[in-house]
Formats: sequence, structure tokens, C-alpha cells
Amino acid sequence: MSLDSWTPASQPGTVFFDRRELDLILRLYGRMVGLGEWRDYSIDTADGAVFFSVFRHTAESPLYRIEKRPALRNRQGMWAVVGQAGHVLKRGRELEPLLKLFDRKRFSVVE
Repeated sequence: MSLDSWTPASQPGTVFFDRRELDLILRLYGRMVGLGEWRDYSIDTADGAVFFSVFRHTAESPLYRIEKRPALRNRQGMWAVVGQAGHVLKRGRELEPLLKLFDRKRFSVVE
């Protein structure tokens, strides 16, 4: 397969964020960077999942991981926010309500 014909959809089993999903996540990321809570991020894929991880410092483990697992769409919901210790903090079927977990009124990072 040449690079010209490669698209994310051409890779079977690979999951990606669509443009709308990535826009919602990056808007949240920008807001949290502006508040000084987050400083770096990474996007990773695994078999059947994609992860947006946020970091306070680059060399640390991620503070949070926003996961998309389409295989769980009809069960628990394909979206999850996972904390630093690996615990699922919130799971849902839609991304936008899930990201409300990070509203300043209800949530703050404790050091």
C-alpha cells in the first residue's frame, strides 16, 4: 500500500477520533491548559480503542485518559474517563456529557 492511498479507514481494527470528537476534546484541553492544570497530551491507539491522555508534566504518567472503545457502544457506552490510578471515573454513550466531569464547579485537581 502506498502512502498516497493510506487513510485511517484503510487500517482494519484501528479506531480514531472523528473531527467533531477531537474538536470537543481539544477545546477542553485548551481550557485546562489556560487554567494551568494540564500541560501536555498524547494520542495513542490500541486494538479497538483510541486514547487521549493528558499530563501535568511530560515525564509523568497521564493524569487522565479519555478513551473511545466502539466495541462497548451497546453495553456500557464507548466513552470513558480513566484516572491516574487506572480507575474509570465516568463512562457514557456520548462524549459531550462525559466531558462535563471536568467542569470547574464540580471538579478540581488535588495535589
